[in-house]
Amino acid sequence: MADLSFENDVEALLMLRRFFNYLPLSNREKAPCRPSGDPGTRLDYSLDTLVPENANKPYDIKELILKVVDDGDFFELQPDYAKNIVTGFARMEGQTVGIVANQPLVLAGCLDIKSSIKAARFVRFCDAFNIPVVTFVDVPGFMPGTSQEYGGIIKHGAKLLYAYAEATVPKITVITRKAYGGAYDVMASKHLRGDVNFAWPNAEIAVMGAKGAVEIIFREDKGDPEKLAAREAEYKARFANPFIAGSRGFIDDVIQPHETRKRICRSLSMLKDKKLENPWRKHGNIPL
Repeated sequence: MADLSFENDVEALLMLRRFFNYLPLSNREKAPCRPSGDPGTRLDYSLDTLVPENANKPYDIKELILKVVDDGDFFELQPDYAKNIVTGFARMEGQTVGIVANQPLVLAGCLDIKSSIKAARFVRFCDAFNIPVVTFVDVPGFMPGTSQEYGGIIKHGAKLLYAYAEATVPKITVITRKAYGGAYDVMASKHLRGDVNFAWPNAEIAVMGAKGAVEIIFREDKGDPEKLAAREAEYKARFANPFIAGSRGFIDDVIQPHETRKRICRSLSMLKDKKLENPWRKHGNIPL
C-alpha cells in the first residue's frame, strides 16, 4: 500500500509539473513559448475523412486535436467529467493555447449544464492568464429535457456565453460539422467577438437541423416523403452551409480540413499582439 501511495504521489506531481509548464509566472506575463520542431505549415490529409458523410455518425474530436497541435501533445483537463466537451492545453508553434471542443462521441456533442460550466470556467481561466483559446465546434444544440430545464440550463449556458464574450485573449474557432442555434452562438461565434472563425466545407450553420426544420415549416407535407426530401435538400442548399454564413460575415473563411493547423497557426501569429480592453466598470454581472 505504501508503494502504491508513493507511485500515486509521484504521478500527481508529474501531472502538476506538466500543467504548470503551460502557464505564465503571473497574470501580467504571456504564457511560455517552447520551441518545437513541428512546423506550423504542416498539413494532415487524414483530416479530410475524419467527419463521416452520415451526419448522425459520431467521430472522436480528440483525434482532430492530436493531429492539429504540436507533436500530438494534448494535456486534457477533467477528462472524466462532462465528457461531451473536451478542455485542455496544447501548443501551436510552441505557443500555449487552450483547447475547447465539443465531443460528438458523447451525447452527440450537445451542451448541457455540466459541460457549459466546465467550458466556461476553463475559458475564464485562459483569459486570466493571457492564453489564446482555440475552439472546435460540432454542436447540435443544448440538451433537451425537463431535468435540464429545471436545473437551469439557460442560466448555466449563459455562463459559457459570458465567458467567451468577456474574454480579451485571441479567440480562434473552427466549425467542423454542426453549428445549430443558440449552442452555436455560445461556442466562440463571431457574435461573441470571435477573432477568426473558420468552417470546414461540410459544416452546417443554421438555427436547427434541416430535417427538423422542414418537418416544422412544411408540416402539411408530412405525408409525402418525396416532397419532404426535396424540401430538406433545398433547406441545406439555401441555409445550412458555410458559404451562406460566410456571405453574412459569420465566418471568415471556408477551409479544407487538412490545412486546419496551418490556418490556426497563421491566425495566432496575426493575433499575438492583440490588445483589447472591455468597457470600464468594476465588473460585469455574470449569471451565477
